[in-house]
Amino acid sequence: MTALLEVEGLTKSYGGVHAVRDVSFALETGKILALIGPNGAGKSTCFNMLNGQIRPDRGVIRIAGRNTTGLSPRAIWRLGVGRTFQITATFNSMTVRENMQVALLSHHRELFVPRGFAGRFHVGRADALLDLVGMGHQAERACGELAYGDLKRLELAVALANEPKLLLMDEPTAGMAPKERADLMNLTARIARERGLGVLFTEHDMDVVFAHADRIMVLNRGELIAQGVPQQVRNDARVKATYLGGAT
Repeated sequence: MTALLEVEGLTKSYGGVHAVRDVSFALETGKILALIGPNGAGKSTCFNMLNGQIRPDRGVIRIAGRNTTGLSPRAIWRLGVGRTFQITATFNSMTVRENMQVALLSHHRELFVPRGFAGRFHVGRADALLDLVGMGHQAERACGELAYGDLKRLELAVALANEPKLLLMDEPTAGMAPKERADLMNLTARIARERGLGVLFTEHDMDVVFAHADRIMVLNRGELIAQGVPQQVRNDARVKATYLGGAT
């Protein structure tokens, strides 16, 4: 099977500091891949190179067989890559539905629509995506009134607005209560498998990682020190020494 995401020899340095060094991996359609490691391991740098926010010094990134190395975030988004962020960002004075409509207008290149008329566009599609993430009943609420867990669900719906093939999620459960974390990742896993998405996520909560990832990669000081199925990574002596400690 051809990989949805292929990364070969990805490298980025800042002065004499190797933020990411010769990292290679692949992600297949419908699979969930976790990227973990201690603070400063290079996870964010790696993520931002995949998304086009940082240009690598060396290496190749291919998405669905296309070389995307060095493309802008917008160009990569146009190719079918969704992204969620550790800190949520919404238009707080607008309703949940209106936030979805803005994302859909952007996807369809219709941002020239005057704001007074924007609310008439893509109502059905916006509501369908909100229903998908369990937010349909809150479509008329202002985003500024939402609980944090609901904002995370909305962010997921927004990331799905451009019908992505690949979903990049940066610490998707950060700041959430344990049940909310499990619910969000169960939802993400279901959507990924139903729609054939590939999901790459970073996370510090090891319960989330080991419960939901098909495969796990571990970075330390910019180097990929282990990758494999959860049980392989859990039992890896180097991973235990550098990150998991006594966790089993």
